[in-house]
Formats: sequence, C-alpha cells, structure tokens
Amino acid sequence: MTILFISDLHLSPLRPEITDCFLDFMSNEAIHAKKLYVLGDLFEFWIGDDDNSPFNVVIKDAFKALTQQGIECYFIQGNRDFLLNKRFCKETGVQLLADHTVIDMDGEKVLIMHGDTLCIDDIKYQEFRAKVHQPWLQWVFNRIPLFIRQRIVKNVQDKIKEKKQHKELTIMDVTQSEVERIMSEEGVKRLIHGHTHRPDTHVFTCNNQEMTRIVLGDWYTQGSILEYKNNIYTLHEKSFK
Repeated sequence: MTILFISDLHLSPLRPEITDCFLDFMSNEAIHAKKLYVLGDLFEFWIGDDDNSPFNVVIKDAFKALTQQGIECYFIQGNRDFLLNKRFCKETGVQLLADHTVIDMDGEKVLIMHGDTLCIDDIKYQEFRAKVHQPWLQWVFNRIPLFIRQRIVKNVQDKIKEKKQHKELTIMDVTQSEVERIMSEEGVKRLIHGHTHRPDTHVFTCNNQEMTRIVLGDWYTQGSILEYKNNIYTLHEKSFK
C-alpha cells in the first residue's frame, strides 16, 4: 500500500513547469497510490470555487480523473487556498479535512496539517490568519464579483512578498514548543506538515517519548513528494522535465 503526501505547489499559469510536473505526477505516480493527501497551498492563490478559469479546470480534471479510478484524495487548506471549499470537492471527488487532522497509518496515529499554525512567533501573520478565517468575512468576499476579487488578491500578494523580504527566517519557521504542545494534545508521536518549504525529518524527545516531525518540500525548483510504503516514510524529489 502506497500513500502519498504533497504540499506547497503554488500552482499558477505563470509557472507552467510546475503544472507540468504536477500533472505528470498525478497521471504516473499518484494513480498507483491508495491515497493522496494534499496539505495546503496547492495553488498560488485560490479566490473562490466559482473561478472556472481554463487553468483551474485542468487542475480539477486531474483530481477528478484520480478519484474516478478509486484513489482517495484528501485536502487540507493552506494559507494560499483557504477559500477552496465544498464546491471544488464536489466537482473533483476530493475530501476536505479539518486544519488539524489525525489519520491512521497502519495502526499509528499521525497528525497532518498545513503547518502555518505552528509558526506562532510570526505574530503579524497569525493576526492576519485569524481575520481572513472569519466565516462572515469569507461569506462577504465570495459574493464580490470575481474580477474585483482578483484585484484584491493581487494587491494582498504584493504586500505579502514585500513583508517576507524583511522577516527573519526563524520567525517564518515553526516554534518547537508549539509543535510539542499540539502533538501532546493530539496524542501522537508523528506529525506531517508543509508551509515552511524546509523538507526534512526531525526526531526529538518530548515527555520522555521519541517524536518525529516530517516537513514536506515546495515545488519551486522540483517536485517534492513524501511516500509511505511498507511502514517507511521517504521524501522524494521529482525533476522538472
């Protein structure tokens, strides 16, 4: 049994090499898996399930082709696609999971998430996240005409890029105490997440127990896939063609 995890692809019409790599992954690798988990930031930005641009349709069709073959696909919202919701899932067969979800991996409880909630030292971002996740605000935003939403998002993206250039790298990484807190709270010894774009496996001790945190990589210069097979987790890179 093979289970795959990906995150932080930031798919966009402006980066066709990433899209090509993703579509190749879906048709040649994910098709042979039992399950696929997408842990957020699949898109550079998702402005609503009603955006049926040709690019978005291609991505949705790739998921639909997978789920129609019986492959289970799951999605956790990231900080770039937190507006991806029920309509997308209905059209593709993908199942939307809670921000923090515990799954069963051959008898082991494993916590999966996007990972942005672990970066609590980035106070400004956490304040921004709390605002944009308010249901009433999302309800209002989704009723704004699509072309206006596109302008708003473009403005927000420009501001995010500018602020990132002035942030310390440590602030944009996870806070270890928060990692330990949430893992203890959920009663797990393994955590899988993305967001930080720092693929690695971290082993540490908490409450006299060995814990493991696996970080997924981004797809900026190559694909990044976590494979689970025969009780072994392996991070793979997938080259752009």
